[in-house]
Amino acid sequence: MSVKQQVLEQLTRPVVEGLGFIFWGLEYIPQGNRSLLRIYIDHEEGIDVEDCATVSRQISSVLDVEDPIQSNYTLEVSSPGMDRVLFTLEQFAVYKGHEIEIRLSRPFEGRKKFKGLLNGVEDSDVLLVIGDEEYVLPFEQIEKARIIPRFDQIDG
Repeated sequence: MSVKQQVLEQLTRPVVEGLGFIFWGLEYIPQGNRSLLRIYIDHEEGIDVEDCATVSRQISSVLDVEDPIQSNYTLEVSSPGMDRVLFTLEQFAVYKGHEIEIRLSRPFEGRKKFKGLLNGVEDSDVLLVIGDEEYVLPFEQIEKARIIPRFDQIDG
C-alpha cells in the first residue's frame, strides 16, 4: 500500500466505521489531473445506494478539510459486490475455498496473473491451488486480487 493510500485510509476509515459500516478497502488511482478514489464499504445487512451516498457526503467533507489529494479527483463509494477485491490477509483467510484472480506487481515463476482456488493464508503468504499445484504467493507482491463469483445453476 502506498503512503498516499495509507493517509487516505487513515482519514476515511474512521468516517466509514463511525457511520456503522465496515471499511472494506480503498483504491487510489492517480490519472494525471483527474484521479479516482474508490472506497468500498460493507454491512452485514448489505449496502444500498443511500448508504453509499451518506458515506460519500461525510467523506467528501473530511477530504475537503484535510485536502490529501492535490489534483482534481472523483470519489466513488461502493459495495464490494460479489466480485469483491481482497485487500488484507484477513479477507483472504475468510474467502478460503473461493476461486480468485490475482495480479502480482512483479513476475512469480514467470507470470504475473494467477487464477485458482484460494487455499488460505500462511504467515504473510497467500496459498493458491491451480490444477494439481499449490502456489505460495507473497502478500506484499499482490497488486490486486478479486473473487470470481459463482453462479451455480438453480433447479426449478
